[in-house]
Amino acid sequence: MPSFDEVLKEAGEFGRFQKRVFFLLSQTGITFSSLFASVVFLGRAPDSFWCRIPGAAELSERCGWTLEEERNFTVLSLHGGNGSVSGACEWPDVTWDTSASCASPLARYGNHSSLPLAPCRGGWVYQQPHASIVSEYDLVCGNAWMLDLSQAILNLGFLVGAFILGYAADRYGRIPIYLLSCLGVGISGIIVAFSPNFTVFLIFRFLQGMFGKGTWMTCYVIVTEIVGSDQRIVGIVIQIFFTLGILILPGIAYLIPTWQGIQLAISLPNFLFLLYYWVVPESPRWLLTRKKGEKALKIMRNIAKHNGKFLSPHYSEITISNEEVSNPSFLDLVRTPQMRRNTLILMYAWFTSALIYQGLVMRLGIIGGNLYLDFFISGAVELPAAFLIIVTIDRLGRRLPFATSNLLASVACLITAFLPEDIPWLKTTLATLGRLSITIAFEVVYLVNSELYPTTLRNFGVSLCSSLCDLGGIIAPFLLFRLAAIWLELPLIIFSILAAVCGLLVLLLPETKGISLPETVADVEQL
Repeated sequence: MPSFDEVLKEAGEFGRFQKRVFFLLSQTGITFSSLFASVVFLGRAPDSFWCRIPGAAELSERCGWTLEEERNFTVLSLHGGNGSVSGACEWPDVTWDTSASCASPLARYGNHSSLPLAPCRGGWVYQQPHASIVSEYDLVCGNAWMLDLSQAILNLGFLVGAFILGYAADRYGRIPIYLLSCLGVGISGIIVAFSPNFTVFLIFRFLQGMFGKGTWMTCYVIVTEIVGSDQRIVGIVIQIFFTLGILILPGIAYLIPTWQGIQLAISLPNFLFLLYYWVVPESPRWLLTRKKGEKALKIMRNIAKHNGKFLSPHYSEITISNEEVSNPSFLDLVRTPQMRRNTLILMYAWFTSALIYQGLVMRLGIIGGNLYLDFFISGAVELPAAFLIIVTIDRLGRRLPFATSNLLASVACLITAFLPEDIPWLKTTLATLGRLSITIAFEVVYLVNSELYPTTLRNFGVSLCSSLCDLGGIIAPFLLFRLAAIWLELPLIIFSILAAVCGLLVLLLPETKGISLPETVADVEQL
C-alpha cells in the first residue's frame, strides 16, 4: 500500500484544489488579526470628557441648556484655575443648587477657583459617548485599569481555546471544530457589541477569544496538512493575511465612528466561513489517523480530479498509521526524548516571540501622532517578514533563519536601550528592526511547530505550544510598564536576553526542510 505522501504527490501537492482551499482558509487570518488588535480602536481614549457635578443635569434641564452650554456654565467656569478640565480626575467638591440663576449660576460660589477638589461623584460626560468602550463603560481615572483587563481577558480566551479546541480538533476533526469556532466567534462578537454592562462584555470577549483561537489554529493546521512537503511554505504565506488584517483594521476604524460598529465589522464576516462546509474537506491525514482510510481516499480522488490528475488503479488503499489512536495529552508531547526537547524549546520560543512582539508594538505606540496612520505603518513593517522568509527558508532551511532572527532582535533591543535620547530617529529605527526580526521569528515558529509533531498530535501540539504565546501576551504590558517605571530602557534589556537565549535554543531543533510531515511519534524520534 502506498503512503499518504506518495498518493498526495500523484494527486498534486499544490494544485488548483489546494490553492483554492488555501485562499479560502487564509481569510481567517484577516478576521483573527482584527480581533487580536481591535482593542487599540475599541478602547481608544475619548477626545474630551468631564465630570457631571451633582445637580448639574437638573439645572441644565430647567434652563434648557445644550450639552456644550452645560459644560461651559457648570464645568469650565467652576473648574477655574484648578488646571485643565478635559480628562481631569478630580473636580471641585460642590453640588449645584437647582434653583440657581440660569444666566449666572456661579454667583453663590464667590471665589470658585479655590474650591477643594474631590473625585467625581456625579458620573462622567463624554463628547462622543459611544466612540469607544472607554466612554461606554466609564473606563477612565480609577477604572482605567479595566481597559487592560479587557485585553488580558481576550488573551486568556486565546489560552483556553488553544487547550480545549486544540484537543477537540485532534479528537473530533479539523473541519467540525473550525466551523464551530467560526460560529462561536460570530455569535459572541455580536453579544460583545450590544453588552448592557462591562461584566457581560468581558464574559463574551473571553468567549470570542477562545473561539477565535480555534479558527486560526485549526485553519493553519488544515492548510499545512493538505500540501506536499515542498509546499509547506504556505504556512508562512498565510501569515501575510494576518498582516493584511492589521492593515485593514485602521481603515475600518476610520470609516466607522462607533466601537459597536467596529466590533460588528470584525465579527460578522465569520458567519461567511460557515459556507466552507461545502467546499473545504476534512484533512485526509487526520482521517487516516482515525482509521478512516476510505473517506481519506475519496477526498484524495476528489483532489486529484480538481487538479486535473488521476490516481493510479493500485491506489485502492492508503497506508494507515500503525500508531494506536488515543486521546492526546501533554504527556504524549514529553514522553520521548526528541518530542520532549522539541516541546520545551517550542513553548519557550512561542512565549518569547509574543512577549517581545507585543512589547515592541506598545513601545512604538507611545510616540503619539495620528493613531490610524501610525497603526497602518506599524503593520506595514511586518510585510517584509513573510517575503524574507519565503526567499530564505527553502535555501537555508528553518533553523538558521529562526535563530538569526531571534539574535538580531536581541542585538537591536540591546543597542536601542543604550542609545542616547537625543537621536530618537535611530532608536525608533532600531526598535523597528527589532520588531521586524521578532516578526520573522514569530512566523517561523508557526511553520516549525506544525512540522515537528506527528499527525496524531499535530493540532494539539501546535495549540498547546502556542498557548505560551497567549501567556506572553498577558504578561507583556505588565512587564513593560512596571520595568519602565524603574528605568525606561530596562524592558529592552529583558527582551534582549530572552531573544538571545531563544536564538541559541532553536539551534537544538531538528532541521525539517524538505522532509515529509511525521505521521507517528517514532517518525519524530528519527528526525
